[in-house]
Amino acid sequence: MRRFEFVEGTSAKFWSAGVEGNNFIIVFGRLGTAGQRKEKAFPTEDAAKRELDKKIAEKLREGYAEVSAEGATAAPTGAKGSAAASAKLELPPRSRGKEALKEASDERIKAAAQALASLAETRVKRSWVLRRKARIARHALSAVAGIDPAKDAALKSAFDAVMARVVAPKASDRIPLTRAIELLYEVDAAAFSRAVRDTWKPAAASSPAAKAIAILDKQLDELEDPELALRVSALLVDRPDRGGTSTEAGWKQRWKALSPHLEAYLVKKGGSLKTYLRGLNTGGDAILALRIARMQA
Repeated sequence: MRRFEFVEGTSAKFWSAGVEGNNFIIVFGRLGTAGQRKEKAFPTEDAAKRELDKKIAEKLREGYAEVSAEGATAAPTGAKGSAAASAKLELPPRSRGKEALKEASDERIKAAAQALASLAETRVKRSWVLRRKARIARHALSAVAGIDPAKDAALKSAFDAVMARVVAPKASDRIPLTRAIELLYEVDAAAFSRAVRDTWKPAAASSPAAKAIAILDKQLDELEDPELALRVSALLVDRPDRGGTSTEAGWKQRWKALSPHLEAYLVKKGGSLKTYLRGLNTGGDAILALRIARMQA
């Protein structure tokens, strides 16, 4: 059977078709699933082949890409993304990215560094003050979105100081992990890798965020793609309507937009979204378990 796949926006699906005798056969569904099978009998084999040619032409017009027979054979049944057969999937932008970088003047970088330094130095009992400082810092970073903090000495120093507070020994010195992830979401994904592996992981043993940090580190290892690991991690540790800046509805929209790309990436590596989600170890963290359950729904 000839196989065609389509991945765009929130869609990640396949369509296969072939002829057996007088029967025209199709198998279709979401990537990573076995799909549904349908058959239709025709008076002759030639008539069935004409139907096959017609339907293939329709799928090509709809934007489906054919997977080579060799590639399809090597892949698990019903589990090969179009990214594996052709070009790499382009994730939708999480920030203004390149556009903001073009506008990243020295003044904007300095403003971001100052906002982060102010957040790093803030020690207050009122959580709303810390939230306000974090919002200001995130807004300042959005003006230079996509930047790698390591590229500017002052920005790196302030950014690293904020990240270090996630695993601070004293509870009064800590910044919630969710706040740090919100800041990381505005910058280059390389900063996420450094924060997890160089700053958080070495000091995580005594941190209340230890279980969450462990699962973030696992995403970097398993996905082998810092950008994808950051996006998945942001969804895993988010706390909609519990002190975070997102809502449950907003979280669902973000997951709906990301899941086809994650699924296509996983099937390219010979896995599946279902297996991946089932393998996530929460370490007994009830809130992480809830996020994963939402992803599996």
